[in-house]
Amino acid sequence: MDAVIEFLTKCGAAEIDHPGGTLLAHLQRVHAVLARWGARPAVQSAGLCHAYYGTDGFPVALGEVSRRDDLANVIGDEAEQIVYFYASCDRAFSYPRLANGGEFRDRFNGTTSVPPESGLRDFAEITVANELDVLAENADLRARYGPKLLALFASWQHLLSPAAREAVARS
Repeated sequence: MDAVIEFLTKCGAAEIDHPGGTLLAHLQRVHAVLARWGARPAVQSAGLCHAYYGTDGFPVALGEVSRRDDLANVIGDEAEQIVYFYASCDRAFSYPRLANGGEFRDRFNGTTSVPPESGLRDFAEITVANELDVLAENADLRARYGPKLLALFASWQHLLSPAAREAVARS
């Protein structure tokens, strides 16, 4: 993990503001939550790097989508694929459809697909860890988005691990 932290630091994650401090601090908290929840190593690594390409909700990118090998060389192909999938989510289109195994839209290239349930589970787990951290760190965002996100996560219960479901219930 030290090599990944060093890589993210070189990419500027320690200098980018984010609720609760820096982007790097947020990424480390998401990683720690996923580890506590017992996520497999590839999902933990993806959680640590989930914002590498930016996201629909946080557009600052640490690396280029056109250079995916840069990240894959540090965290492995499977974890990088999870990061890409997470970062590529067109949230307005995809979030409401994913509860029922529906379509996912890639915001980078506009394609739609119906992801396998295993991919949806990884995506949902990282999403919940990410958003619960943001809500815990910023009262304004919690007031503005908390109820809607918690309702969304309730619709994703079947995709979440028991630990993630419990975290949602406590929020």
